[in-house]
Amino acid sequence: MTDTAMTDTATTDPDPALDANGIVQKLRATFATGVTRPAAWRREQLEGLYRLFVEGEEELVEALRLDLGRPRLEAFVGDIGHAKGELRYLAKHVERWMKPTKVKVPALAAPGRAAIQPEPLGVALVIAPWNYPIQLLLEPMAAALAAGNCVVGKPSELAPACSAAIVRLVPRYVDGDAVTIVEGGVAATTALLDERWDHIFFTGSTNVGRVVAEAAAKHLTPTTLELGGKSPCYVHSSADLGVAARRIVWGKFLNAGQTCIAPDYVLVDRAVRDDLVAELKDKVHDAFGADPARSDSYGRIVNERHLGRLRGLLDAEGSGAVVTGGPAPGGVAGGDRYLAPTVVVEPDPGGPLMSEEIFGPILPVLAVDGPQGAIDFVNARPKPLALYAFSGEDEPVDAVLAGTSSGGVCVNQTLMHLLPPELPFGGVGDSGDGAYHGKAGFDRFSHHKSVLRKPTRPDLKLLYPPYSKLAEKLVSKLLR
Repeated sequence: MTDTAMTDTATTDPDPALDANGIVQKLRATFATGVTRPAAWRREQLEGLYRLFVEGEEELVEALRLDLGRPRLEAFVGDIGHAKGELRYLAKHVERWMKPTKVKVPALAAPGRAAIQPEPLGVALVIAPWNYPIQLLLEPMAAALAAGNCVVGKPSELAPACSAAIVRLVPRYVDGDAVTIVEGGVAATTALLDERWDHIFFTGSTNVGRVVAEAAAKHLTPTTLELGGKSPCYVHSSADLGVAARRIVWGKFLNAGQTCIAPDYVLVDRAVRDDLVAELKDKVHDAFGADPARSDSYGRIVNERHLGRLRGLLDAEGSGAVVTGGPAPGGVAGGDRYLAPTVVVEPDPGGPLMSEEIFGPILPVLAVDGPQGAIDFVNARPKPLALYAFSGEDEPVDAVLAGTSSGGVCVNQTLMHLLPPELPFGGVGDSGDGAYHGKAGFDRFSHHKSVLRKPTRPDLKLLYPPYSKLAEKLVSKLLR
């Protein structure tokens, strides 16, 4: 995603008013008691967070409206409903995941029993962005708690209403000795990153992800980096263009385009480009009406700075031909942080619009020559967090999937690969490192310890010096 509160962490001094070390030491003391290890405690935290979403629903919906102009349905889809489903899934399965996994013992180590035992890492830090400020804080925190860790959550100050709601609500529903929420800006985050953690989970931009990774490297702390990038959407000539356009418009303009896995741009077979553009224009009108500024189904840009950045992308040379929306009269409402859902055709592939993650309601459309043209275009850029492909035939989709690399893929729809908790969610290359959701999140916040148990008898003396020729022969046979 495009920047977070931490735009200049590398050069910002820590907040002297924040006792980050004291927070960490308090949580380490809690962890040392062993209270977080039993399954009952873990389920209690997960069930508490679930109740938070049930009982605090109206407060959270209002906070999302204040920060992002989020329509009520989008508040459920993007933050509340998704998080509730994840919490239910974690609570249902966590006790089973905690159990050792038995593995075979080779002949040389027999007799014996071998198993992989998950254990909590210790104290984790979760740093969340502003675009889905509730889900992207509490879901990673839930994964950390499911794995038996203590955790600090750092919400984004760019979503102040959501941050305040989280600070009010979270302590009511979880163990306050094991969970802490820290508010603040860049200086607070810098202070937290100066501490030694057992895991750092960060969601945000690739540039800031590098800063987080550098801070973690000082302590050899493992990280999960959920970043972003320019997620492509390929439309083959065999696709149902009307259905494709509707689903692309939904995925792109949800949350006013401020979604890390939103389709960043569309690549379409040259022969059907104009037809798809016409469908996109129609579907924008169907979704948001003649004046999207008046639509109850359309959100707002998080702040004026990001609005200015997006307008700058549209104003830049080579930004393409605007076919709907844009910074024309009616396209931007001063003071309302509104930018119309915008479709542009054939921007310069090397221009600003196609060089950085858009992270807003601007959808470039470019013609390519079939699946190979799309593959070549995608592979000339950093690996994306998501890739979308629309086709009425399997062969073009299979070609694109085999020929590209991305964090995840969704075929004939957008965004929905995020929903199944059994599917790990994460990036690759510049779009991230590590995955979570469901068991993947539990595993990410766990150490998988190898354990071999052997009886005292029999004691195979052939393994011990002085070595004999017989021992060499027997061991050689056992290790074949």
